[in-house]
Amino acid sequence: MKRRARKSVAPEPEPVPQPPQRTLWAALLIVAVGLAAYSNSFHGPFIFDDLKSIVENATIRRFWSADVLSPPQAVTVARRPVVNVSLAFNYAVGGLDVRGYHVFNLAVHLAAGLALFGVVRRTLKTPLLSERYGRHATALATAAAVLWVAHPLQTESVTYVVQRCESLMGLFFLLTLYCAIRGAAGTGAWGWYAGAVASCVLGVTTKEVGVVAPVVVLLYDRAFLGGTFREALRRRWGLYLGLAATWGLFGALMMMYPSGGASGAGFGLRAVTPWEYARTQPIVILHYLRLCFWPHPLCIDYGWPVATSAPAMASAGAVVALLAAATLWALWRVPAIGQIGAWFFLILAPTSSFMPIADLAFEHRMYLPLAAIAVGAVLGAYELFGRTTRMPADRMEARDAPPAWVAWTAFVCVAVALCCGTWNRNRDYRSALAIWEDTVRQRPENGRAYLCRGTAKANAGLRAEALQDYDMALKYNPTSVEALTARGAVRAQSGRYEEAIGDYDRAIRLSPKFAEAYNNRGAAHECLGRRAVALGDYDKAIALKPNFAQAYCNRGVVRFHEGRYEDALRDFDRAISLQGDYADAYLNRGAVQFTARRMEEAVRDFSRAIALKPDWAAPYANRGASFSRMGRFAEAVRDCTAALKLKPDHARACRTRAEAYYELKEYDKAWADVRRLEELGAAAPPEFAARVREALKRGE
Repeated sequence: MKRRARKSVAPEPEPVPQPPQRTLWAALLIVAVGLAAYSNSFHGPFIFDDLKSIVENATIRRFWSADVLSPPQAVTVARRPVVNVSLAFNYAVGGLDVRGYHVFNLAVHLAAGLALFGVVRRTLKTPLLSERYGRHATALATAAAVLWVAHPLQTESVTYVVQRCESLMGLFFLLTLYCAIRGAAGTGAWGWYAGAVASCVLGVTTKEVGVVAPVVVLLYDRAFLGGTFREALRRRWGLYLGLAATWGLFGALMMMYPSGGASGAGFGLRAVTPWEYARTQPIVILHYLRLCFWPHPLCIDYGWPVATSAPAMASAGAVVALLAAATLWALWRVPAIGQIGAWFFLILAPTSSFMPIADLAFEHRMYLPLAAIAVGAVLGAYELFGRTTRMPADRMEARDAPPAWVAWTAFVCVAVALCCGTWNRNRDYRSALAIWEDTVRQRPENGRAYLCRGTAKANAGLRAEALQDYDMALKYNPTSVEALTARGAVRAQSGRYEEAIGDYDRAIRLSPKFAEAYNNRGAAHECLGRRAVALGDYDKAIALKPNFAQAYCNRGVVRFHEGRYEDALRDFDRAISLQGDYADAYLNRGAVQFTARRMEEAVRDFSRAIALKPDWAAPYANRGASFSRMGRFAEAVRDCTAALKLKPDHARACRTRAEAYYELKEYDKAWADVRRLEELGAAAPPEFAARVREALKRGE
């Protein structure tokens, strides 16, 4: 028996009269709620993948360079040039000041919330739904957008900086659909369709999930605009031709970055097989759904294990299969309702089906799927509570439905609760140590969480505690080269160089191409006076990672100590070209210039190091020495005084200042510095001390 085709739905709905300013007030409310929920998110430091994708990413240092469109594969923004460009923009505006990155992320999230509002509002005013929802389209769209913007599950996509990958893709995804809807309305159709294709291009080049946008647009068109797939394609063939062309762009990006960046994805992934990934995802999807309705506790890094329990896999698989079957049935019989399930499953499909990804679960993957849940929840609540606003007065009875204020009171309570949950979750992001303390508490068998907490503790100077965390990381993941290298670094900082070298050796045996281990091992050998061995390790690190600024800087230091000044200068130049804010490289290059008696160049480099690290004594002391050699003794005194304020036992700064005071004929101050040097155990040269005493005796 043939099923009759649905009648075509006219693309131009009858407008529902509403006050023109209502839309503006709705937009302001959405923005205000978002600002309130994220008001405490602007000072959270870079964490986790931020370090490689932002702090160590040399391609974002030059905004107008072609490199910014081709980030290296070792960062999480590989295949995602639009994200890399956005990071380069932030860096150009404010360097590594984290506040600018957070402001950008929140702006993207708020813009996405407004785009969702526009999509839902126009959908509820289509001929298919306008009779039922059109009168309250703005209010319902506002409610859905507010819940979505304020939901704590979104914090990972907004507060965790590099996960702008997800929120930025979500914005372009929503704009693609919004532009397609506006184009179908008839006025300026091709301009809107061009906007839809452009947004889809930006979405695909922001994150891979954007590839499903053309399918979502087609399903939407069939349900609300065209009536059938044939009619949708006939009316808007140009739009779909343009949207489909973005799949070619996606294929090109896949070929450029076959490994998927630092996270790793694809059927060749060693960490997990397609079957292991697929059998685990139903459990993960149900966890995502629970977080939609009860977003606590949240976790930045689950370290989710592959499912092994047959009952758990069977029960979760049955529930997800039932939900998927219900979605397919609804798409066939009631396409408007089926859109909610289709949106959820299609957007999750690239990350939550059978394509292996190194991490089986991340909350940011729910950024757009949560929109379907929010819209469904609002419309469901409207159906439950909203009859009084739709029923004619002559047919309404008190017992038919609760008063409308009950629904709005419930909505306000839910929105406030979500805002408070988001605000509280952002407190966990206030420091790297806080977020990883929370993660270890929730996932005590996650080795990577111990590794990251150990690094946070090491950066805070808690070396003994950091070593304990690295030991725990290796307990749960004995082959973690990152944990071995990090533990070696802390041991080296504690002067335990041979133990550190042992950790680096083990890391290199496990991963012979891990450049960081070679670089760190070279530094340990250098501290033990084995410069030739250190040079070999630095050469290997650079060969494996040609853009490794730290390895160039370290090699330059060894060459400098060997008297190979021009070679050292080239290494420091290269390090600075790769990382323009590398204070150590400027300091060391300044030292080469000082040795070569190029004082003006030395002062410039030391000044740049001071600008980058104003709380570092060494560049002040070195610039003071440069000024002293140039005969600018007052400036030498100023810089050496600054160095001694930062580091009171800085002997070189004290000696340089004593000499400058002598030249300025301030002999009492010069003598005070001579005495101070004696207290520091670094006596001034006897002849200089004698000259100062003689000057004091003469009363000069």
